[in-house]
Amino acid sequence: MVGGIPDDKAFLLRLIREGEHQRQDFKYRVADACKLAKSVSAFANTDGGRLLIGVRDDGFLSGVRSEEEIFMMHQAAYKYCKPEPSIQFDTYHAEGRTIVVATVPPSPRRPVLARNEEGRMIAYIRIKDENIVASPVHLALWREGQKLQGSVTRLDGDIRQLLDAMKGTLTLSQIVRLSRLPRHKVVSLLARLVRFGNVRWEYTAQQFLFSLT
Repeated sequence: MVGGIPDDKAFLLRLIREGEHQRQDFKYRVADACKLAKSVSAFANTDGGRLLIGVRDDGFLSGVRSEEEIFMMHQAAYKYCKPEPSIQFDTYHAEGRTIVVATVPPSPRRPVLARNEEGRMIAYIRIKDENIVASPVHLALWREGQKLQGSVTRLDGDIRQLLDAMKGTLTLSQIVRLSRLPRHKVVSLLARLVRFGNVRWEYTAQQFLFSLT
C-alpha cells in the first residue's frame, strides 16, 4: 500500500502521470499486432521504452480484455519483429483490470524491423511521442555502426562535394540535388558523417533535416 493505494495501482498511476513521451506509449487495446510491433521497433531502434497496454490515451485504465490480447502482444514481439527483440512483459492489477507493461530495451542489433499491414518489413524510430519510419540515412547509419573501426579523416572528392552543398538545413532530396551525387552515395556519406559527429539530423514538420555541426 502507498498512501492507501494498492502498490500496483500506485505504480501504474505514477507511470500514467508521465504521459506519453520518448520512452513511454499507451495502448488502449491490442487490436492489431502490426501496430504494436511498430512501437516495439521504434523503442528497440532508439532509446528503449515501455508500452502500457490497457491504458487509453487519456490515462484511463481500460485493461487487457482477454488472453487473446496477451497472445497478440507476444506475436507482435516475436513474430512481427525481425530480428527478434528482447522484451519483458509484466502484469499488474488495478481497479479490477489487468494492465500489461511491456519493457523494450535498446537493441544491439539495429534495425529491428516491424511487419506492416501490407506485409513489408519497416524500421521505425521513436521521436518524442511518435513512431516514425526511419530515414535511409538511419538505415545506413546502423550499417555503419556494425563496423568496428574507421573514421572520416580524409576528405575525398565526394565528401568535399557533399559538404560544399550543405549550406543551411536541408532534406535528403535537397542535398542530392545540390551535391549532384547519386542518392545512394549521399545516404552513405551522410551516415558516415552523422556517425562521427560532422553532421546532425533533426525531425521537423514531418521530415528529416540535415545540417553541418
